[in-house]
Amino acid sequence: MKKALLVLLLATTAFANEVITRGTAVPKETKAVPLATVLENPEAYTRDAVVVEGVIASSCNRKGCWMQLAPSEEQAAQGVRVTFKDYAYFIPLDAKGMKARAEGVAVVKTLSKAEVEHLEEEGAKFKRNEDGSALEVSFIANGVELTK
Repeated sequence: MKKALLVLLLATTAFANEVITRGTAVPKETKAVPLATVLENPEAYTRDAVVVEGVIASSCNRKGCWMQLAPSEEQAAQGVRVTFKDYAYFIPLDAKGMKARAEGVAVVKTLSKAEVEHLEEEGAKFKRNEDGSALEVSFIANGVELTK
């Protein structure tokens, strides 16, 4: 019985720090730009790729084709929706709560009412304009690293 518990404990510990990668490799030596900094002036981060880090507050509940990245679990509302360049990869559907490191660029655009409705059906949250559209600051990731 003790041996079985020890094996279970070791297996759980081994997978606790498992890193899941998608897309291109995120440079380990690159220092992350705080999400708050990106959100203060997103236009400054639309050309050259930067690395951001955070916790996955939510993600697409249908395919895993986007994630809401927040500075911490307590700051979920201060996050940014991250999509994946060229729709080339997806993250696990159970990624909520994982730590994430992503490399990419910021995007500032107005989503149509139909786009907002579609994304809300997948679990996204927006502050809508009177016409149902929403201004969104998002992040397009070339690659991501997720850690449980």
